Amino acid sequence: MSPQPTAVPCPVPTQESLADEELARGLASGDEETLAAVYHRWRTLVHSLARRSLGDAREAEDVTQQVFLGVWSGRAGYRPERGALGGWIVGITRRKIADALAARTRRQELVASAGSWLTLCDPGRGRPEDALDRVLVRGELARLPAPQRQVLRLTFYEDLTQTQIAERTGWPLGTVKSHARRGLLRLRGRLEPGPHG
Repeated sequence: MSPQPTAVPCPVPTQESLADEELARGLASGDEETLAAVYHRWRTLVHSLARRSLGDAREAEDVTQQVFLGVWSGRAGYRPERGALGGWIVGITRRKIADALAARTRRQELVASAGSWLTLCDPGRGRPEDALDRVLVRGELARLPAPQRQVLRLTFYEDLTQTQIAERTGWPLGTVKSHARRGLLRLRGRLEPGPHG
């Protein structure tokens, strides 16, 4: 009796062996495994582009996550006839990097404008009105929701960067940025003189 032939398993295609067209079809059909394959194939490129443009590893991680969320949510908009899947992903990456840079600029402008109100350093110097300004700022800080208050106190009293605040609090960097932005907007709205001020 001759030995039975052993079954040879068919190789399962890996994400490296899938063509862009197959990945695009999988994305369009809402297949999450395809999204994982797309992420595995292009995450290093996306992160490298973001890191080079932003100069910050954590911001690059945030952008990388935003890019692949954008790939997933915008998958119905991909048109193979307009270009390769990788090119489409790089286009999303460029837009998310531009968004991150614009948000950074807005945060810096908010901090600069709020900084004119937050004259918290060296309370013994300056005009007598400066002491009153500091008291008003402290009072307004106390009225902010706790997370916003904590982020702004760490920023202005301890001179921590948003990345350092994220490390200290254990919050995601995006959360720290949101609290800082909302807190500064509230402070600015409350402290800027009104039309009759």
